[in-house]
This record gives sequence, structure tokens and C-alpha cells, in this order.
Amino acid sequence: MQLSARNQIPARVTGITAGEAIANVELDANGVRLVASITVEAVDQLGLAVGKEVTAVVKASEVMIATAA
Repeated sequence: MQLSARNQIPARVTGITAGEAIANVELDANGVRLVASITVEAVDQLGLAVGKEVTAVVKASEVMIATAA
């Protein structure tokens, strides 16, 4: 699969917390914890399970940065 998005991060699924419609999928991206909120249907369709290797694709129109002072 090819994507135009450049922010592609290899990761491993470390946890899945499913609600009625939305699931939080926890990822380990080389020691960095990411959480993706996706539909429960997408979790099933992608066959996601703890330990599965995935690619997190980040698509955002802006990124905010904050400092302490």
C-alpha cells in the first residue's frame, strides 16, 4: 500500500480498549506511546490484536508546540 502522507510511524499494538463504537488502540513506536481512537469496526476489519505490527499514519493540518515559559 502506498500513501501520500509522510508521517508514517512503525509501531506495535500494546493494548486495545473497546467501547460500544470507539476503541483506543495503544501503540509502542520505538519506546514512544501513541494512542489512536478508531471505530471498533475498523479494529475488527484490520485484525488488530496485541503484538501486531502496524504503521501509524498521522495526518494533521497543524501542530501546536508549547513551552514552560
